[in-house]
Amino acid sequence: MRLTDEGDRPVIWLRDELARAAEIERELEAFEREERARLGLTEVPVAQWRDPAPRPFTRDERAGTTLLCGGLTQAQDLLIQGALRGIGYRVEVLGTPDDEALRVGREFGNRGQCNPTYFTVGNLVHHLQRLRDEQGLNPREIIARHVFVTAGACGPCRFGTYATEYRKALRDAGFEGFRVLLFQQQGGLRQACGDGDGLVLDRRFFFALLRAVVAGDVLNAMGYRLRPYERDPGATQAALARCKAVLHNALAVRGSVLAALWRCRRLLGAVELDRARVKPKVSVIGEFWAMTTEGDGNYRLQAFLESEGAEVLVQPVTAWLLYNLWQMRWDTRRRMALPRHDGGRHGLAGRSPWRRLAAARAAEAGLRGCYALYAAVLGLPARRLCNLDEIATLSHPFYDNHLRGGEGHMEVGKLIQSVTARKAHMVVSVKPFGCMPSSGVSDGVQALVTEKYPQAIFCSIETTGDGAANAHSRVLRDLFKAKRLAAAERAAGT
Repeated sequence: MRLTDEGDRPVIWLRDELARAAEIERELEAFEREERARLGLTEVPVAQWRDPAPRPFTRDERAGTTLLCGGLTQAQDLLIQGALRGIGYRVEVLGTPDDEALRVGREFGNRGQCNPTYFTVGNLVHHLQRLRDEQGLNPREIIARHVFVTAGACGPCRFGTYATEYRKALRDAGFEGFRVLLFQQQGGLRQACGDGDGLVLDRRFFFALLRAVVAGDVLNAMGYRLRPYERDPGATQAALARCKAVLHNALAVRGSVLAALWRCRRLLGAVELDRARVKPKVSVIGEFWAMTTEGDGNYRLQAFLESEGAEVLVQPVTAWLLYNLWQMRWDTRRRMALPRHDGGRHGLAGRSPWRRLAAARAAEAGLRGCYALYAAVLGLPARRLCNLDEIATLSHPFYDNHLRGGEGHMEVGKLIQSVTARKAHMVVSVKPFGCMPSSGVSDGVQALVTEKYPQAIFCSIETTGDGAANAHSRVLRDLFKAKRLAAAERAAGT
């Protein structure tokens, strides 16, 4: 293609120089290999140390093995249970991690781990202890008949050693050899305590999981939208409990989720509301687990905010899936100008970048379409997922989009968007103790954002499992400002 603009010539020159540099690098590497071979300096591959993994979870064991799962919202954990049962798995949901789980996690975990590690690892160990002590099961029987499934690899700190932490805690608690399956944010499924194919990651599995996650998201959104305005306290919770049962049953028999959502719409529509109440909207952002859990892991923040007169805006799990797809698109576009011989995990050797981009776009469109359809059927036609490209553009001047870990730049972009687009009166960022990416954002970068946008009401709290009164006090201080802002907007008619 011939150039028509002189301004394009430096770009072409840079590409040529990079290509020549890459060719020189390959020639130098070849020369080094030849010289090493001539001088007898050939290196012998060294076997790296690996923590020995117990026996795998195999297909033959599936019928007699119970999958333990948990870690998302209460609604999604229950719906995932129904979805996996519908495709032939035996599933049991662990309860929401509480302070007892934190105590057990600290007892059997290493020092210096972050808050979610103590809660999630402790929750699993505590459940196994109850099976042993209350139900009288032998530890060998527990190990043979149970497998834990959880998420992994979303950050450089906690999830980088997640498998090791589970092995250490399970071993010290008397359950050495218990199998843990980790869903990797990048790379699919990894058996942290063994290899096998007992969990088949086919299209049917992911479709069942997707239906459960998205249905849980829209159900949670509806609950948070109705509960602050209900005339009869507890009416929304009662309706939500019935909705969860309806959706769980539909997923368990592989029935129509849309029909189940339509039934839920009628159940929730029966809740009497008083929309005249003035409620400040409070957006909860931060580290994925800390802002998602609904128990002691974040001081029951969502329930506390509602009890103090706020309408809570939670982040859907579907947005986290979209963020993963956005990373795939971003990384592919950044690598398209690099040499195509890169065979690394993120390299494009033997791959078509345009196909990768098209696949990411198609998956994103499918997720957004599924969410919009489920929301419309349930009665949330105006509910839309965030625009990841817009958030990336807003946040890039403050937090480079190349930086990863946790929620990445999304925390920054969501705060800016909440202010500029008037999506919320107040933003609370929840970071766990020991979470490096989230702490760096909420305590560092967001200070610059609030300096540029002084009208932002931003509160950053750290969750350690202790000090709930202190965290609630800090939230109340800023919630008072948000209430005054909401009242002023109502008085002005805006």
